[in-house]
Amino acid sequence: MYFEFNWRSGLLLVFFVHGLVYALLLLNKGIKKETQSDFWLSAFLFFCIVYICPWMLGYAGWYDGTECMECRNFMFYMPMTHPLIMAPIIYFYIKSLLNPKFVFYKKDLLHFLPGILYIIWNIIVAVVDNLLLKKYYLMDGQNDPDFQNWYIALGLLSLLSYLLMSLRYYKQYRAFIVNELSFADNVQFKWASHFLIACFIYFFSSSILNLLNLFGLSIEYTTTWWYYLLFALLFYYIAITGYSHSIVQKKKYSLDFNRYTLPPQLPNSSVSTTEDIAFELIQNPIELNAEPNNAIPEIWKIKVKEALEIKKMYQDPELTLTDLATELGTNASLLSKIINRSFGMNFNDYINQYRVMEVKLKLENPANANLTIMSLAYDAGFNSKATFNRAFKKHTGENPKTYQIKA
Repeated sequence: MYFEFNWRSGLLLVFFVHGLVYALLLLNKGIKKETQSDFWLSAFLFFCIVYICPWMLGYAGWYDGTECMECRNFMFYMPMTHPLIMAPIIYFYIKSLLNPKFVFYKKDLLHFLPGILYIIWNIIVAVVDNLLLKKYYLMDGQNDPDFQNWYIALGLLSLLSYLLMSLRYYKQYRAFIVNELSFADNVQFKWASHFLIACFIYFFSSSILNLLNLFGLSIEYTTTWWYYLLFALLFYYIAITGYSHSIVQKKKYSLDFNRYTLPPQLPNSSVSTTEDIAFELIQNPIELNAEPNNAIPEIWKIKVKEALEIKKMYQDPELTLTDLATELGTNASLLSKIINRSFGMNFNDYINQYRVMEVKLKLENPANANLTIMSLAYDAGFNSKATFNRAFKKHTGENPKTYQIKA
């Protein structure tokens, strides 16, 4: 196969090969571990390496056509720039990464319809020109369709839309986990924010380049190559970091971002059991506002404290709001409001407060002098040293070592 090696084509070729290797590794990991996020990231990397092909192969002499006319025709008829497909892939990668119960439905294929139609059109053009007419007809033979202004503009608009959707989903997720999970620190997925930052850099750099061309400022071919090198560095970072941050969630919690809307108001009644209260809430869906007179019934506070202080449910390192709500025979939406209003903190902080209190009591007990701080922390329900240290500092104002010395 014809390929003119030089430092520009060769450098992009290195990124192409490495990107392909990581795409295959992620695909293999996704198959073995059945992690959807790995499939989506593998697909994203595949379209990334295809994206740099015009400049990699262009500097390898494929656009020239003097040595290989078939190579030139391949470049023109083969679509290699797919922002209309890459954009929704970013969105579904974020969703599958953050949501353990994410399901891709058939209707979600509509997100990829514009990109699929573009590929179909390129197939039609190739068939008509190469097989039927055997001459340039639908293609002019001078300009690569991937670089038409309308297609670039549509691609950037699609990319911006899906990036904003992904960012919104990530922010909703961050707000959700502190109200639903007692192990929120372990599933913050800072990698998701880093991935989005890298994608936004791609969007803004691409926008600047194309806006300059649109306003008549001619960008030389050699100068544009540096943009593709930047893009190659971005997806190389995504490949390495994304592969190492592929995590399988053991706790299959459900992301319900609508759960934390204001729960119904409890009307005046003589009910006294949790089950009666839950039933009456269903029968009387009166909206609860933030007024002080909408006080939480004392029975809820008692039930919550019993579950934590007597049953010590906080010792479960994977305790969720739903788990606690199920134990109390109520719904998670109401329970979240009870904790927020009655105790002035979110679910994650409230549970960690109990864990910290247990560790403090054990540190003050001379009988535990031979035990390490972390063994006490794990017994109390913490599942990582970093989470324990942050929670202890937050609730006591001191680090565990300092507190142990004082105790």
